[in-house]
Amino acid sequence: MSASPADGTDPTGDRPATPDTHRPPSGSLAARQAELVAALVAGGPPPPGFAPAPLAAARAALLRKRAGEVARHWPLLAAGLAPHWPATFIEWAADRPSVGGLRDGWDLARALHARHALPALGAEELAVREAAYRYDGDAAPRRRRRPAVGRAGGAVAVQLAGRVRLLRTAR
Repeated sequence: MSASPADGTDPTGDRPATPDTHRPPSGSLAARQAELVAALVAGGPPPPGFAPAPLAAARAALLRKRAGEVARHWPLLAAGLAPHWPATFIEWAADRPSVGGLRDGWDLARALHARHALPALGAEELAVREAAYRYDGDAAPRRRRRPAVGRAGGAVAVQLAGRVRLLRTAR
């Protein structure tokens, strides 16, 4: 007789099934906390029992705080977007959990570049970062060891021997 997943073994019957450790049991305190965090920082639906207005206010405050953190890591990007910075960032970040100010700014700059909406200052900052660091969008950025070129918009940055030079064209 073969073992079934319901009796605590894996479908092959070779070893005990391992519970999914990434998801807390439904209805547990951990599951309810995860729903609340998702609603606050990742665009999830409001969990049952929470008033929508205070939850929306807390979410907006957290997004503004996050925009400030990203602006500290990407000051030229924020300055280039000037009065549109908070709205641009909040629209982009509304359904994305944070991966840190540096990486959030990098991902936003790349998204704006892909839409041809990256301001010149942001393009220069992105080009310098792309020349100095290797970032695949998943793992933390790592400093480049070999010569590299970063391009974004009309900006070009060259990294050689650990030093980055931004090349500007006459306007």
